[in-house]
Amino acid sequence: MTTPYENATSGVAARDEIIKVLRRVGCDSIGFMDDFEKHELLLAFRHRGRQMQLRASASGWAALYLKEHPYSYRIRGRTEREHRERALAQGQIAINSILRDWVKGQIMAIETGILSFDAVFLPFMLTHDGRTVSDRVNQLGLLEAPA
Repeated sequence: MTTPYENATSGVAARDEIIKVLRRVGCDSIGFMDDFEKHELLLAFRHRGRQMQLRASASGWAALYLKEHPYSYRIRGRTEREHRERALAQGQIAINSILRDWVKGQIMAIETGILSFDAVFLPFMLTHDGRTVSDRVNQLGLLEAPA
């Protein structure tokens, strides 16, 4: 079975498209940061003075890939460690495309009037202490724990 985005080849084109889409709705500051130690991508942007931050995990993508493509002695020319490292490297590329498609979908919902900008991006807005609303809600225990 194929893992979504396993054939993605470039994060650059996806990032360019994210910038284009966010600029179209009035975002005036947009940036990306790769955290290679945590295997994450951070997308930060500002819309009407509000700061947003989204984190995407290459480790999460790699775990799905490795579940669907476990290491086996039949894989020639690479060790199990190299197989895992390759999955993480592809995850670092794939998360750019996944974020692009997610952002495009959210912006489409905003532009068609299905949702407001605040409804879509509220979890990712930064509070006065620099944490996202989602992190703050979790810290304060404002929502019931999942069953």
